[in-house]
Amino acid sequence: MKATLWTVALAATLAASTAGAATVDVGGAAMFPEKNIVQNAVNSKDHTTLVAAVKAAGLVSTLESKGPFTVFAPTNAAFDALPAGTVQTLLKPENKQKLVKILTYHVVPGRYTKRDLEQMIHKGGGKAELKTAEGGTLTVMMNGPQNIQIKDSSGGVADISTYDVMQKNGIIDVVDKVLLPE
Repeated sequence: MKATLWTVALAATLAASTAGAATVDVGGAAMFPEKNIVQNAVNSKDHTTLVAAVKAAGLVSTLESKGPFTVFAPTNAAFDALPAGTVQTLLKPENKQKLVKILTYHVVPGRYTKRDLEQMIHKGGGKAELKTAEGGTLTVMMNGPQNIQIKDSSGGVADISTYDVMQKNGIIDVVDKVLLPE
């Protein structure tokens, strides 16, 4: 009987400790570390444009795969800041290759936490480069003591507003600009 009570108590403790642990709200929705990037992203009201773009580009299965990936996820506001009509044009089937190029430029193979990025920047003398899934390069650098910025190959700079949203197959960092490859 004692073993059974102990087992039930242990199971309840583990369930309670993992139920709310390590969840982060993004776009008004909890992001759960036991779910993959796509399963979490579809619930964020701040990432509906990104989700639509991922679907149009045919990248859902890629971002549901084992990974790990670090995804710099632009918000709806970041997409809205692009020139008028850009998103609608990119979502057209005839522009799928360009859309894939832009979206995979936001994905870095590997799992990079804020601490990992800070250490890379420190070792790099103030900046570090990340190779994207698209094949291009992103430059990460500090902007003050707590904020990391990402510079794309076109010279655009994005701030990370939410760090280390853990996923089963990687990490999401929310960014305020769409990063553009050359």
